[in-house]
Amino acid sequence: MTFAGFTQKDFDVFTIDGLEPRMAAIISSIRPKLETLGGEFTPLLSSLTGDDMFAHVAKHARRKVHPPKDTWVAFSTNKRGYKKHPHFQIGLWGTHLFIWFALINEAVDKPIFAERLKARQGEWLGQLPASFVWSIDHTKPDIIHTFNPEMLEHLAHVKKAEMLCGVTINSAQAIEKGAAILEDIKTTFTKLAPLYDLVLKNT
Repeated sequence: MTFAGFTQKDFDVFTIDGLEPRMAAIISSIRPKLETLGGEFTPLLSSLTGDDMFAHVAKHARRKVHPPKDTWVAFSTNKRGYKKHPHFQIGLWGTHLFIWFALINEAVDKPIFAERLKARQGEWLGQLPASFVWSIDHTKPDIIHTFNPEMLEHLAHVKKAEMLCGVTINSAQAIEKGAAILEDIKTTFTKLAPLYDLVLKNT
């Protein structure tokens, strides 16, 4: 499948009521595109990080009642999963596309990662584009426009703390870009790769 871009239909999936109808729409409309993006960006991320990356398209298998409010493909070094590891994501909420480097609640060694980030905060923060945004909860669409050092303190000391960094593109812009969104994703991952290196390799 050639990636032609996202459509309004893709974003409207999240307005469908009911778990089964929404999941059916995700599977038919969005999941094939995420699988294509997985194939597209696994080689790039492997090259950028120097590690073999594997794509994981969200299956939402644990959901029994509530329909998913977003969906994504994640990239990690583990063939079986990504949640316990620093990883990259591409995904959709009903309002926007997101492209993240993510340390989520299930990640192991978060205190170590936080200390590495704190030790070289000025260096990596200065390298990130000013347009990059942050999240401290991957289950909510809210974003934070300015980095706060408290994020690292929470990451180090709060078990369920999270920190995600990257880019969000509102649905209208993402649709308008069509296949050109691939360049935005490539650029974003290239800018985020040093964060991955720092938290895992301390380089």
